[in-house]
Amino acid sequence: MKKTLSYLACASMTLTLFALACGDSKPPKVPHPTEDGGVLWKECNPSLASSCGTGEECRVVPHYDRAVCVRPCDAQTACGTSEAACCPIGGAGSASYCLPTEACTSGGQDDGGTSDGGGETTDAGDSGTGDSGTTTDAGTDTDAGTTTDAGTDTDAGTTTDAGTDTDAGTTTDAGTDTDAGTTTDAGTDTDAGSTTDAGTDTDAGSSTDAGTDTDAGSSTDAGTDTDAGSGGGTTNIRIMAANLTSGNGQDYDPGHGIRLMQGVDPDVVLIQEFNYKSNSVADIREMVQTTFGANFSYYRETGAQIPNGIISRWPIIASGEWTDVEVGNRDFAWARIDIPGPKDLWAVSVHLLTRSSGVRNTEARNLVNYIRANVPEDDYLVIGGDFNTDSFGESCFGTFSEVIVTSAPYPADRNGKTGTNFARAKPYDHVMVDADLNQYRTATVIGSSQFPNGLVLDSRVYSPLSEIAPVQAGDSAASNMQHMGVVKDFVVPY
Repeated sequence: MKKTLSYLACASMTLTLFALACGDSKPPKVPHPTEDGGVLWKECNPSLASSCGTGEECRVVPHYDRAVCVRPCDAQTACGTSEAACCPIGGAGSASYCLPTEACTSGGQDDGGTSDGGGETTDAGDSGTGDSGTTTDAGTDTDAGTTTDAGTDTDAGTTTDAGTDTDAGTTTDAGTDTDAGTTTDAGTDTDAGSTTDAGTDTDAGSSTDAGTDTDAGSSTDAGTDTDAGSGGGTTNIRIMAANLTSGNGQDYDPGHGIRLMQGVDPDVVLIQEFNYKSNSVADIREMVQTTFGANFSYYRETGAQIPNGIISRWPIIASGEWTDVEVGNRDFAWARIDIPGPKDLWAVSVHLLTRSSGVRNTEARNLVNYIRANVPEDDYLVIGGDFNTDSFGESCFGTFSEVIVTSAPYPADRNGKTGTNFARAKPYDHVMVDADLNQYRTATVIGSSQFPNGLVLDSRVYSPLSEIAPVQAGDSAASNMQHMGVVKDFVVPY
């Protein structure tokens, strides 16, 4: 089954590269959410009744190829701003709405509001237990390359039923961070006999939100968006690396890691060992909503015993996984995030092996090759997660430096310690970005505390704990909590 998923992922990647080679480009961005004269434009999800404010409707605007909150109008109704005009969305004779002037002059037909806002196609056999409009039924849907809109590029690997594809006999690394690659063979960790149920759709990884259920306007914290006048503004982006599982199951069920993530309120999380309860779509969505909020998107790789993933405040417009040939129970998970402004953020969540520094360097080399082949140089890039590195002198940092900044200064706790393993002696975990994004790096500020180079989150030494509520002092000391969270902040212009 995992081999089949690999073939599907390769097919999806081939289609994506072909589209890029042929000159496809994503639709224009919706004007950044602002209020002027009572008009509010923001992206929305037609399947959510509460996507828009009072008096507004969630409609697909062809100029942007996205669903946007718009206010009905007629010839006698003023839109209240020179930047808007009252015009029909679906052509002559259709209902009119207050739209950005550029959208009024572009023409096009509305789909009648039946789109899910992101171009996702759902299988009629879906049981309805998954994420609205974004869950693709395992094995019954059309090739991901033909059903996914260019703006939502859902990974073909997201169609597997997570509850059935893992052989109960596979050995789980019960939080001891043993080299997972030595216990789970890529060919043996999948029970070939456990046929995916095309109707139950309980794959935790198949709920790639791909930006379709994220309200791009309401999801940005009002305190992080600063209007800089007619010249634009800035967005504060807090990125966190989180391998924060505890207990005996390499999962987030005990709640310690969930509280740690809640306490620092990140915008983008590069998460490892992304397991929760039964790993159904409903369970993973519950974890994301409980920890971050209903408007967050996520991608979780499929067919993995301890999957990597990305969680985002902003829409995920493409996602997938690149094969880590050194290990059989996880890969490199990636997501393209539509942050405010003209550039996208490519986030890659990794969990390198403990086997040796040489193997980690091989993994780094393979990942750098994937990035060079797929990530546009003009976009922002972050690689983060559990590197399992013993020191900053390891060769993998030299390899990674070809695409990201790996040099000091490094995040630290309030005592200046940079180690991120349980004993705080080794730099296991990292958030590292390319030079374009690194120039906008800023101090991490939480309450009255400032961490000039970013934060290593250790509840055992953080004070006052009230600044990172609901974190408890013993969360970082929980059973089998082997890593600390790492946080970096960036103030990005748009």
